[in-house]
Amino acid sequence: MIYINTKDTSEVVSFRQATLNGLASQGGLYVPKSIPALETEWIDNIENYSDHDIGFHVMRQLIGTESLSDSELKQIVTETLAFDIPLVDLGDRVNVLELFHGPTLSFKDVGARFMSRCLGQFSNEDEVNVLVATSGDTGSAVASGFFGVEGVKVTILFPKGKVSKFQEYQMSSLGHNIIAVEVDGTFDDCQSLVKQAFQDIKLNKKYSLSSANSINVARLLPQSLYYFLAYKQMKQRGIAQEIVISVPSGNFGNITAGILAKKMGLPIKRFVAANNANDTFYQYIQTSNWQTKPSVQTISNAMDVGAPSNFDRILYFYNNDYQTICREISSQTYSDDETLKRMKSFYLAKNYVLDPHGAVGLLALEDHLNDSEQGIFLATAHPKKFESVVVHAIPGYPIELIDLNGCKKSLIANNYEAFVGVMGS
Repeated sequence: MIYINTKDTSEVVSFRQATLNGLASQGGLYVPKSIPALETEWIDNIENYSDHDIGFHVMRQLIGTESLSDSELKQIVTETLAFDIPLVDLGDRVNVLELFHGPTLSFKDVGARFMSRCLGQFSNEDEVNVLVATSGDTGSAVASGFFGVEGVKVTILFPKGKVSKFQEYQMSSLGHNIIAVEVDGTFDDCQSLVKQAFQDIKLNKKYSLSSANSINVARLLPQSLYYFLAYKQMKQRGIAQEIVISVPSGNFGNITAGILAKKMGLPIKRFVAANNANDTFYQYIQTSNWQTKPSVQTISNAMDVGAPSNFDRILYFYNNDYQTICREISSQTYSDDETLKRMKSFYLAKNYVLDPHGAVGLLALEDHLNDSEQGIFLATAHPKKFESVVVHAIPGYPIELIDLNGCKKSLIANNYEAFVGVMGS
């Protein structure tokens, strides 16, 4: 399988090299040169396959045979899909795909576990230094997925005061090969520092840098498996048509993975990109004008992204065709107040607790689902990770106090020199 650079299609690499590089040259992202089409018969019989069989078959098509052997890939898939990803019927043609049953209670556990094991296979004698910017859940999942992996050191940048205590604890309590860095800025600032590092030839040569954000194909590609596993469960219920999926969207890695699954042949009718006040993509859908902006802080902090990196991949997959993008992806944006009200009303009506990201996904699905369609929204994190928000919406919700004493982190100013200083410490 060949991967190319969205900014320079003459740059051609293997899956292995794309994973090790993280970011392509000129700030581009790696994408498959051609998207493999899955056999119609295989998709029609998907309900008869195990989750591991589905994971192996899909990833084999996306990776090819050059970078990982069958036995290596099967082992990685088995260790990645080591927990349930259930689809829960909530009635009224609304289903929720619970992606929070992994070790850090976040959908990003799948991508982080897959990538960490790939890098474990690909790293040679030289230590690989993984950089990741996070608005919360990515850092938690990466810390867990890479903890103790030989030959890999991970540096996680997160914005000061803009992640939950639970998320901060998960990132900063492990130590060993996991370095937590608190940046006095926003997620976009953290992401900018990481991108600047990848464009720093001298730093790259010194530290052998790679990325664990969804800009890295090894993080992005396994996220497509959510959609295949959701479709399998819909098929087991005898429902296989007119499926619409609402995706809480921040850096747009998750929905990009869904688009990839659709392009491979999975019969998803369309997507809804659910946004909070960070509405860059929503404004694009409304106006055709892509204008990034500074991120703003909300209660659904993992979506607080004003300059979503994966938009370049979406443009590539759709050949920059705005009209087709609008046909296959709608979008909506919601305030914190609307999110809190829906968390409360849904709990009272269904006795089901949503985290704020899932609540945004539900709101967008409800506003965009037609009478003939079956809806799925993604619950991307367990409510436990956002207890202060949940208890605000649902008084009396039990809270577990988080003790950050003893956690290890560095606090740096929002500038590149300070970041490089941490890398060298």
